Order: sequence, then C-alpha cells, then structure tokens
Amino acid sequence: MPSPILPASPTSRPRPRGIVRRLVGWTLRALLGFVLISILMVVLYRFVPPPVTLTMLGDAIEGHGIDKSWRSMDDIDPNMARAAIAGEDSRFCTHHGFDLKAIEKAYTRNAKGGRIRGGSTISQQTAKNVFLIQGGGYVRKAFEAYFTVLIETIWGKRRIMEVYLNVAETGIGTYGVEAGAQRYFGHDAGQLSPQEAGRIAAILPLPKKRAAVAPSGFTRRHGNAITRTVRVVRNGGLDGCLR
Repeated sequence: MPSPILPASPTSRPRPRGIVRRLVGWTLRALLGFVLISILMVVLYRFVPPPVTLTMLGDAIEGHGIDKSWRSMDDIDPNMARAAIAGEDSRFCTHHGFDLKAIEKAYTRNAKGGRIRGGSTISQQTAKNVFLIQGGGYVRKAFEAYFTVLIETIWGKRRIMEVYLNVAETGIGTYGVEAGAQRYFGHDAGQLSPQEAGRIAAILPLPKKRAAVAPSGFTRRHGNAITRTVRVVRNGGLDGCLR
C-alpha cells in the first residue's frame, strides 16, 4: 500500500513572528554598533586631528589633491575665529549646537525665493565636514544633528572651532585656514590680519567658486563686512568661549 501523505510538520513552516524578531534583533545590534563606533570616533577626535574627511577624499578622486596642514587654536590668529563667528555663526558661544533663530530666518528668506541661504551653525558644519558627506538631504541632516549633539557634549566650543578651522574647505583641494592662508597670502595662519581673515571667512560658503585674492562682487562686499565685524566680535565678547 502507498504510504499516506502526512501533513507538513509545524516546525517546517515559516514563522512570521520569528523572522520579525530576528530582523528587529539585527536592527538593534546595527544601531547599537553605530552608536558605539560614532561615540568612539568623537572621543578620539577630541584629542587627535581627523586624518581625512569624505569631502577631501572626493577632491582627491577628482584629481584635485588634498592640501592641508593642521594648526592648533594657539597657532591661529584670533582674528580668524572672530571672522568665522562674524560670517557664519554670531551666536556660536551661546547656543548648544543649533541656532533656532538663524534657522527660522533662513527659512523665511528662502521661502521668498532668490539665493538659498542656510541656517547651519559652525557646530553643524563641523559635524558634517568631519563625519558626513556634503549632500544627502534630510537623511544627512538627521545624522548631522546627531553628531552635532555629540561634539557639543564631548568636544566643547574651543575644540569645535579648532577642528572647523582645520577641515573647512578654503579652496579647490585646499582645507583649513593654514593651507588657505598659504595659498592666498603666502604666510601662515598665525599672522592673519582682520582683512585677510575676513576674506577667508567670506569664501567658506562657496570655496570652489570664490577666492580670497582680489575678490569682487558679493565676495568682496561680504569680506569687507566681516572685517568690520571682527572688532565687534572681539569687543562684544562674542568669542568669549574661545579665550
């Protein structure tokens, strides 16, 4: 007699709950791993200069090379940090990574059309420059916010400014104010005048399209405005967290 066909064992059937449970487990482990690695990187860069960034690697792949030279805050003229505050983030020393007023103003301006302006703080720009890519939309913005909280908590303001001034793009294939000062003015970043610092700060938003030597148009006007504001930053104590 032919053997009767037995029903499939319950254990041989897929269990949706088991699959979901495994997926949740993998997701949680990946998330925990990312958090641990990111915290370790931020702690490491609190003491060690970031060796390279994704933006630098992109320039290298495109054949522009990487021109950079690390300088400590003590070796960078204070006018440069003041110019960065004047041009990029006037409330740098008082916010905790995010300037809600600047974000609101940027949103209002952008809604009216014209040249798009951002409301990112120096802390946000540093987080993006060191750990992330330049594009990426809202997904990158979410990671940027996460890393901003980490560096504000672990690094503090002086280290954030120090890293920013060393990794910010100051020209095609040029990174940091030391390389920028050498490229545009032929001397190191420890000897920057208020005008030179203002010119470097003026090119930071669009370093591939602007130059600090013989600037014209908006770049020249913006640089001159920053130069005038450097004294305001100093006298008003807006750079107090860096002293």
